[in-house]
Amino acid sequence: MKDGFVFVDEVVPGIRWDAKYATWDNFTGKPVDGYLVNRIVGTRELCAALEKARDAAESRGFGLLLWDGYRPQRAVNRFMSWAEEPEDGRKKARHYPNIDRPQMFEKGYVAKKSGHSRGSTVDLTMFHLATGELADMGGDHDVMDVVSHHGAAGITAEQEANRKHLCSVMEDSGFSSYECEWWHYNLKDEPHPETYFDFPIA
Repeated sequence: MKDGFVFVDEVVPGIRWDAKYATWDNFTGKPVDGYLVNRIVGTRELCAALEKARDAAESRGFGLLLWDGYRPQRAVNRFMSWAEEPEDGRKKARHYPNIDRPQMFEKGYVAKKSGHSRGSTVDLTMFHLATGELADMGGDHDVMDVVSHHGAAGITAEQEANRKHLCSVMEDSGFSSYECEWWHYNLKDEPHPETYFDFPIA
């Protein structure tokens, strides 16, 4: 593990995780380069902020579930090569129904230089502490469509309220939101704002 980076679950008790890019359940349809285990990695600074977010979420009756944290640059490179491959249709309807693969970059859903690779960005959602069920956010992780934008039309009042709960929890804990993805938050005072790491998650 790179100095200053840790497995989030070892530092922030009570947070759940499902590292999508270590599984077959992601927009590429298979585990992504650099994700060798289903764990979430981040900087210690990220974890300190996530502790605050966990506590703030608990006060509202929610827990946090992380989908991604630190992302090796080799994974980003794999996204770029995948976008140039012929469309096979396996993941299009679920993850990018209204755009073609290369447009993921043009429209800001995937970055060629990702904040995730700096170690202080997370993709996450919330779950109800009482039941363990995921909060209804009006869409899943990595739905690359306008319905995933903050303030999107066409979602219910409950879904919008849940997105606002998450946004409030994260912004009050030192994160900034990203307008195109309700699940994506970046630590404002990140320790490596200019460095893109490429060590594997292992």
